[in-house]
Amino acid sequence: MLNSALSPSSNKLVISILEMVLSQGKPLDRAYSVHFSALQLESSELARITKATGDILRRLNLYCFLSDMTAQDIPRLGTRLMHTWHLFHDIKLPKMHGPSPLDEAQYITRLEQAKKQPALWDGCPEWLDKMGQKQLGDNWAKERAALKTQPKRFIRTNFLKCSRADLIKKLRSEQVETKEVQGVDSALEVISDSALFRTESFKMGWFEQQDAGSQLVAAAVDAKPGMCVIDACAGAGGKTLSIAAQMQGKGRLLAMDVEHWKLESLKQRAKRANALNIETRIIVGSKTIKRRKLTADRLLLDVPCSGLGVLKRNPDAKWRDTAERLPVLVELQKHILQSYSRLVKVGGILIYATCSIMPEENRNQIDAFLAENKQFKFIEDETISVADSGFDGFYMARLERIGE
Repeated sequence: MLNSALSPSSNKLVISILEMVLSQGKPLDRAYSVHFSALQLESSELARITKATGDILRRLNLYCFLSDMTAQDIPRLGTRLMHTWHLFHDIKLPKMHGPSPLDEAQYITRLEQAKKQPALWDGCPEWLDKMGQKQLGDNWAKERAALKTQPKRFIRTNFLKCSRADLIKKLRSEQVETKEVQGVDSALEVISDSALFRTESFKMGWFEQQDAGSQLVAAAVDAKPGMCVIDACAGAGGKTLSIAAQMQGKGRLLAMDVEHWKLESLKQRAKRANALNIETRIIVGSKTIKRRKLTADRLLLDVPCSGLGVLKRNPDAKWRDTAERLPVLVELQKHILQSYSRLVKVGGILIYATCSIMPEENRNQIDAFLAENKQFKFIEDETISVADSGFDGFYMARLERIGE
């Protein structure tokens, strides 16, 4: 964590970001953007602020318990929360005006109480702990513990422009230290607090920020030059860009999504990456699918999901979502899998993916689909464990169409 206290202004900034996320319902990345856009802060101080904010959100219920307050009290008792957070991490207490922290004896009592409650200690809300235990059984405890940790920073080498060795060398010249990630040929872990998006390497399109687990999902597409590949839930296109590199810019890569602004963002990223074979298409209804029936050599369905595998990176979701949201998502996933599978040609491969570790969204969906669609056969699947990999959590399954 930090080796010194946050400044009074940085503490206030953390409290303000937390208020925007928890009281106004803004996504964490949006709250960062709003607060940082008008400030001229050093990259090192930005990193300190985001580390503190992220850690508090990953274990919000724990820090509130230790502070004898609720999340709704943050606008009034935010300074108490920050004092408690510094105390918990054995960091010198910051100089701030406002409600004082709990006295040491009371803090120690509550700390010992928290240690006896594993879910609270891991910053897990009750609804999520019940769901995790039901779906993952004995494996849930290690995943829950891993989800409270700070996410590592990963980037993907853009092989359309450079090799991984060249990227390491170039970044080092820009004071960005990285190391190779075993088992993920395109990935580098960033091990210095550096402003990645200010580097010449980024401006030149040599890399994209992307979790190593996400890079493994894209690699499972195994696209070849000259193929027709469809990314039907492309979003802003992180995996699309990776697939374009697999294809060496040759062949047809169709990125589809229901939201126009995401595809516009992808166009800008593709231009910087020199991914010239990407075409974007807005999904306007079933006609979009019918026109391309049985045309894809590869189809990636990175479907909307609970995001419960990426809570390290998006910890605010734990305090915004509820258990009631999952059944709605499961039905949507089922619909997308059934409808969009028509795009795959005979002999083509469908790759189903989520950023969840919950079987209900993953293997259960695949088993149900295969039971109703004998024209597909199962090839393989994999769940990327947050605890075992150190990456974000993902699921991917590969199916082959064997008949019309």
